[in-house]
Amino acid sequence: MSKKVKAQIKLQIPAGGATPAPPVGSALGSQGANIMDFCKRFNAETASRKGETVPVVITVYVDKSLTFITKTPLASELLRKEAGIKKGAKTTGTETVGSVTMASIEKIAKIKMVDLNAIDLEAAKKIIMGSARSMGLKVVE
Repeated sequence: MSKKVKAQIKLQIPAGGATPAPPVGSALGSQGANIMDFCKRFNAETASRKGETVPVVITVYVDKSLTFITKTPLASELLRKEAGIKKGAKTTGTETVGSVTMASIEKIAKIKMVDLNAIDLEAAKKIIMGSARSMGLKVVE
């Protein structure tokens, strides 16, 4: 028989940088989970991904134990690295801050494929191109 789930928490934490301070501490503390145990396990698992923001889904059970699943980096973060920009456009649709190639879009789509709601690579590329446009990036051939 499986454990009864108490809560499921979604956070975005810097790789290797989980601390008991908010947002981790306040999210897990309110559920009665062991915060330090999560921080140590998360930091050990993501140590090789320094510099990335890692989305994580934490499942807290009634017996106060927890499990977590790390996801692929944010599409916006991958697009910023490919375009070589610090941040996206302030106003969507009117401002262009850089450009990305179709090869870069395909590379990001392949990385994000496991976390996207897409049937094939073409659909995943369209999702990533939409993210690029909303960030003020121009997609070039």
